Amino acid sequence: MKSVQRCRDWLAKTLPTLPDDPTHPAQVALRTYALALSFSLGPALVPFVASVASTRKSPMARWSVLRRVLKRELGYDGFAASMTMSVAGGAILRALWCLLVEDTHGRENNQPNLDDPAHGRLEEVRSWLRSLDLTPTQVSFVCNIIPSTIGVLLLQKGAKKSSKRSGKGKPSPTLDFTLLLVIRALDSLVQSLILRRTRPSLLETTQNAAELEPMLLVREKLEREETRRVNKTRQRMAEKVDAFLFWACSSRIMWCWFYEPYRLPQSYVKWITAVSNLDERIPEVLRLVRTGEWSYLKGSLNHSDLLHDAAKSFGLPASWGDPTVLPAYGGAIANETWKQIGVTSRPGVGGLPCEMVHGRVGKRLGLQSSCHANATLRFFRAFAQAFLIYGPVHLVPVLLTRPRTLLRPAQLVATAAGALRSTAFLASFISLYYYTVCLTRTLVLARLLPFVSHDFWDGPYGCALAGSLTCGASIWIENGRRRGEMALYVLPRALRTCLPGWMVRSRGWKGRLVERIAFIVSMSTLLTSAVHRPDSLRGLSRWGLAFIMNGPNAGFWKRKRRDPSIPLTPSTAPTPYEIKDFIKDQEGETIHQG
Repeated sequence: MKSVQRCRDWLAKTLPTLPDDPTHPAQVALRTYALALSFSLGPALVPFVASVASTRKSPMARWSVLRRVLKRELGYDGFAASMTMSVAGGAILRALWCLLVEDTHGRENNQPNLDDPAHGRLEEVRSWLRSLDLTPTQVSFVCNIIPSTIGVLLLQKGAKKSSKRSGKGKPSPTLDFTLLLVIRALDSLVQSLILRRTRPSLLETTQNAAELEPMLLVREKLEREETRRVNKTRQRMAEKVDAFLFWACSSRIMWCWFYEPYRLPQSYVKWITAVSNLDERIPEVLRLVRTGEWSYLKGSLNHSDLLHDAAKSFGLPASWGDPTVLPAYGGAIANETWKQIGVTSRPGVGGLPCEMVHGRVGKRLGLQSSCHANATLRFFRAFAQAFLIYGPVHLVPVLLTRPRTLLRPAQLVATAAGALRSTAFLASFISLYYYTVCLTRTLVLARLLPFVSHDFWDGPYGCALAGSLTCGASIWIENGRRRGEMALYVLPRALRTCLPGWMVRSRGWKGRLVERIAFIVSMSTLLTSAVHRPDSLRGLSRWGLAFIMNGPNAGFWKRKRRDPSIPLTPSTAPTPYEIKDFIKDQEGETIHQG
């Protein structure tokens, strides 16, 4: 035991001690590296875990995978190191800037030697920095530029090494992350403008609230209440704007998933495909209808048998997927064709039978031909799948931060209601798309306009477009505050679908240059907002940057052990209103005790 104690004492004397200030660059660097490493290393270890569970790979092959992952993620050009350079580098430069600009001539026992050449150069630098006359916000932005530049160069270098097998036309491996930063930075600027317009004319904070005249106190209270009222109004407007953005972005994403999936990240395409539960041959036919290679009017020279196997796998005749047999228009001619091939679910309309679109959904219940049953069954199936996603999303944060609140029935009900609400949102998104498709090509529009060819109804501006335009309306089911986070989630993907090819490809120098500039400006904007306007950040960016820049009670635990009465360290800087409230509370308590 003595040897262990001596070892601990030696480590305590030898290893450097982190400062208690949670905003110190050393603490910022440590938190940034830890958080970034958890985001990158966790998903990267999935192949290794899968190889351990599999018996096909030898132990040497498994350890080879592990070494490769660790070398990539723990290297100087890995994601964690790049983010630490971008974030902590700005904190270091900002601290150095403050030390250089600050006047030290009047300090005791620190009189400079005026004959020292180094002191003269230092004074020149200090004078030049002062001559710039930058505001604290501008200083932070400038200090974040250089580290962000180094960070993006390291990030792209590491991504290039890990994706050597990528072809010349492959998308940039860092593009999705850059677009995420761009959208979050733009949102921060927009929120700053909104908050600036709703900010009242504040009175200067004084050390003694008793110095303020009673009328000024009343005026300040009224201004504060007016600000809360205006902010609530603007919050409701912002929720409507967020809902509109989600609707527009989800419409674009779903349309691209059908017709231009190469514009979306491959992982996102796979996720939508898995959730949609749609036979992959149906989207392929829709793309051929768009190009005219698969037509009810002209047939298909090279792809007429594309849906034959799909029809057989659904337990249907092969002729139900043959464009040379299916009627192009509705009416009496279509009814005659349906009578010949045995279709009973499409009187008066032409095109592909809905049983082909529904797939196997409802087959066991004998409801394969019902559009209403198809939408309902898909809703419940999607609800069960979505709950596995949103249940932990709502429950885990509460378990990690305040688990005792779940013992309260009201909190437990609120958490469960939030999870069910989010689950209903995603389930409605999927079922609404399918139901709109059936309403367009079978139940309503195609029946009202039988003279319009199904080359249109099943084309890019028919049922697929109608479904894309309506499914995003399910966002109104979601909680108002979560609509913003959902909009920020889909915005980068929708923005990517609008970029030209030269900006997406990783091998073009113009695309890399634009991406680097976007990364640098966006990262600098976000880090500056995290220091000076944390209230302009929302969702994950606000939580993540608050943790990085201020820490979860960073520097508090040591003092807490010495004095349990010390309150928690706030995650964001207090506002002038909060400072005034604190002063008033303290003075009121002192008067009461006196």
